[in-house]
Amino acid sequence: MTNQNLPALAIVGHPNKGKSSIVSTLSQDSSVGISPVSGTTVINREFPMQVDGTTLYKLIDTPGFQRARAALDWMQQHSNAASDHRLTVEAFVETHQEDKKFEAECQLLSPILDGAGILYVIDGSTPYGSEYDAEMEILRWTGQPSMALINQIGDGEYFDEWQQPLGQYFKIVRNFDAQAASFERQIQLLTGFSELAENWREPLQRAAAILRQQRKRQIQQASFLISDMLVAMSNYSLRVPTRNPENQEALAQQTQRFQQSLSAMESSNRKEVEQLFLYDQLERDESEFLLSEEDLFSESTWSIFGLSRDQLVTTGIVGGAAGGTLLDLGSGGLTLFLGSGIGALVGGAGAWFGSQKMVKTRVLGLPLGGSEWVIGPVVNPNFPWVLLGRAMNHLQHLCRRTHARRDALVLSEGYDLMGAGNFNLENPEDSESTSLYDSLEKEQRSKLQTLLSRISKQKPLKESERSQLSEIICQQIPSWSD
Repeated sequence: MTNQNLPALAIVGHPNKGKSSIVSTLSQDSSVGISPVSGTTVINREFPMQVDGTTLYKLIDTPGFQRARAALDWMQQHSNAASDHRLTVEAFVETHQEDKKFEAECQLLSPILDGAGILYVIDGSTPYGSEYDAEMEILRWTGQPSMALINQIGDGEYFDEWQQPLGQYFKIVRNFDAQAASFERQIQLLTGFSELAENWREPLQRAAAILRQQRKRQIQQASFLISDMLVAMSNYSLRVPTRNPENQEALAQQTQRFQQSLSAMESSNRKEVEQLFLYDQLERDESEFLLSEEDLFSESTWSIFGLSRDQLVTTGIVGGAAGGTLLDLGSGGLTLFLGSGIGALVGGAGAWFGSQKMVKTRVLGLPLGGSEWVIGPVVNPNFPWVLLGRAMNHLQHLCRRTHARRDALVLSEGYDLMGAGNFNLENPEDSESTSLYDSLEKEQRSKLQTLLSRISKQKPLKESERSQLSEIICQQIPSWSD
């Protein structure tokens, strides 16, 4: 028997109308089987929504109606009055539970008769048809609290056509796209249902509050992970023993190793952030974003995520032009641009890179003879801005995603922090995007510049400074979650 104090919602409707997608979104569970093939769900499956080990409510994924018209005919023949409708539905399930003909109907009705509420799902991209009336009538006969959800699967729009017939059977009718519903939209669905069942009002409203707290905690934890990544990547250096410190080819290979290590650190951070939001097996498509060691130091990446020369001047961190890019190994220290394509950009990259050196590289003698290269850290003051912009771009995509989606998380190269458009790589001056720098209030911008300046100079952050950086990151998130 269902625990009457624990809200349980049965997701029911026609086959292949997005029921499993809604279960996945509302339970934040990516393991729910979703397929465009009709009949993916053949038996009931329960998916609890848990936070810190406590079950707040559970979703029940049910098979789609198969013979609703025939089932309703049987019920009408065995019913004498509205007062016995529920008993008639119970009798139908008891009579036909071993009947393959009505297997789907008995499966989906069982949890409802056991106390589950009803979320009836239809596809708003297909027109209303009278064949749905039998399904809605059977559900009404159960007497359970119910809500209709108009899901959007295809390209057609028949929302208005569905409103009137659904309104005859359900007190609440909502448009709900399981693939794109914002976090707040999901919470509103729960609180809306709480008004239909008096005994679930308090549990569902409490669940909504707990889920909001969880989201706030996830964002805060993500901000700390990002802050720690900025420090770790800005301080990273690679030490490599060498017998021939003048070997340019070998140095280039080790420099590539240095880049690859930084890229791996960034990718690992992304994985940690995804796991915070319960995406353990999320596939990431970075074909456009090109998350690679070359891309991390590419002109386009720095153009999108770093500060412009004017912003660098405004923040006071543009120094004089680097004194050339030739490798002067005898000087004990050198500057170089990373990546096979970066050397060719030296002439035109000044506006984006601030004419600053990129990476500190030294040749040191070893106590027992020989030498070693010390490659890193990245000393360009724009580097933390690039890392932070990329991290928040990833977080933006993640916060807008639902667990019902099975496509890869595509990280586009366009920077759309505040929904202002994409970056124009061919004509940067024509870009409509609002960068992180531009989106900040003057006081926030000043605080962030001070913190990122310390990071770029490899100075440790105090715990209070780490908290300030986390707070600034968190303050940019709410608009992504609405």
